Amino acid sequence: MAAETTEFDYVIVGAGSAGCVMANRLSADPSVSVCLIEAGKEDTSLLVKMPAGVGALLKKPNPQNWFFWTEPQKHLNNRKLYWPRGKGWGGSSSINGMIYIRGHARDYDQWRQTGLAGWGYDDVLPYFKKSERYDEGDDEYHGREGPLGVTNSRMEDAVYSQFVEAGVAAGYPTTDDFNGDQQEGLGPYQRTIADGERFSAARAYLHPIAGKRDNLAILSTGLVTKILVEDKRATGVEAVSGKGREKRIIKARREIIVCAGTVQSPQLLMLSGIGDPEDLKAQGIEVTHASPQVGKNLQDHLDVVVVHEMTQKLSAHSKQAGLKKLVVALDFLARRKGAGTDNFLQTGAFLKSREGLDRPDIQLHLVNAIMIEHGFQEVKRDGFTVHACQLRPESRGEIGLKSADPFAAPRIDPNYLDSDEDKRVMRQSVKMMRAICRQAALDPLRGPELVPGEDITTDDDIDRHIREAAETIYHPVGTVRMGADSDSPLDGSLKMRGMDGLRVIDASVMPTLIGGNTNAPVIMIAEKIAAEMG
Repeated sequence: MAAETTEFDYVIVGAGSAGCVMANRLSADPSVSVCLIEAGKEDTSLLVKMPAGVGALLKKPNPQNWFFWTEPQKHLNNRKLYWPRGKGWGGSSSINGMIYIRGHARDYDQWRQTGLAGWGYDDVLPYFKKSERYDEGDDEYHGREGPLGVTNSRMEDAVYSQFVEAGVAAGYPTTDDFNGDQQEGLGPYQRTIADGERFSAARAYLHPIAGKRDNLAILSTGLVTKILVEDKRATGVEAVSGKGREKRIIKARREIIVCAGTVQSPQLLMLSGIGDPEDLKAQGIEVTHASPQVGKNLQDHLDVVVVHEMTQKLSAHSKQAGLKKLVVALDFLARRKGAGTDNFLQTGAFLKSREGLDRPDIQLHLVNAIMIEHGFQEVKRDGFTVHACQLRPESRGEIGLKSADPFAAPRIDPNYLDSDEDKRVMRQSVKMMRAICRQAALDPLRGPELVPGEDITTDDDIDRHIREAAETIYHPVGTVRMGADSDSPLDGSLKMRGMDGLRVIDASVMPTLIGGNTNAPVIMIAEKIAAEMG
């Protein structure tokens, strides 16, 4: 039986953050037809809508999470690290920590300095503002008319303000806006939480138009298995859906736009014969377009924590313990009020690990809960967790294929801590977190240090602990990078170099990691390209 064939002007692969933006902006023109294909389901889960549900989305198997694992990491005691990645409408914006960070202005200026015209900070700021509906209104750095709800953390719990006080006592500055004119310092996070709910990219861009535009078709639970290529032009995709894995051919008159993310965009390209010829031949895949850098240049933020027990019943544990969990859920359902509307992550910091740096190289996230191993280790006590990640690692890894089976997970090798400088920064971050946590401002709340533990004292001890316990904080980028050089898979318009009719738009296109959480930059990138295409 022949596969069903349909045709659209644009075919978008992946309803993650970038895919939702592209579907919205492109289909705003009624003269073009758009098909959005997503392997997962619509984001109807209460855990997605309720900010406090983030912990369960990360640690428990569910339809919103691909639950990937890395290859054994040689610098982390050969451990396989868990990589949660969003599946379904909104992608990772439906399971992330809801922190709204753009990165440092110098990050984008460096992109421009490599020859990527149009990607400097002054170039991208208008698209950050265009996407944003910020509760504090318009100013030089923020927008109020965009679709993405962004609110300031209110710092309700004592641990947040006391942590900032402790940071000042430790010698660090403060800032009231990480996305304004000064990133460096301790201060409140802005979050994609509005009206009491998680404001994912799907909530902002897709739900308002789903079923309301005749020129937009959304195919959920449709896994794209191959991009069809004829004479160096992407002409369509092969997708399967349903329990019987019925095959469909979806043709594109104008472009295929791949928005499958840092892990699965290079995987799909390679499955389609687009990548390193030697790697493809090893899997028995016919080469349709040689692009050896596809899958390379993988970068991620490695994370290490300091965890303290809390002497008062003021953390997420006591707010949701026992029958309180039911009360929290009912309060959220009835009024969008209470602890269910909180991600328990309201403050953090951007700090420098040494003098002479032109911008912070360490980011801290303070969680008002005990969080060890993504929450897999359940500790039923009150406490707080300080996360630290190195913002611009030198180490580079790659995404590869384990097989030519599109239903098999790809090979993920971040190659963490391959650089001595990365090891130094991570070691220093532990010392900096400890210095803050031990200040008098936290005396009223601070209990014993559970992680790394009081017996971890020397540099060798800290290094050993990092090898044993460091994890990702979920910001992989770079595997289908844009660049001005001829080796880069994409040009500055995110078109596949040497091909027609194919773009990639998601975190994989970033040439280097930005200094912060990656969701807001992905939305910006999609807004910018959509405007240029329009």
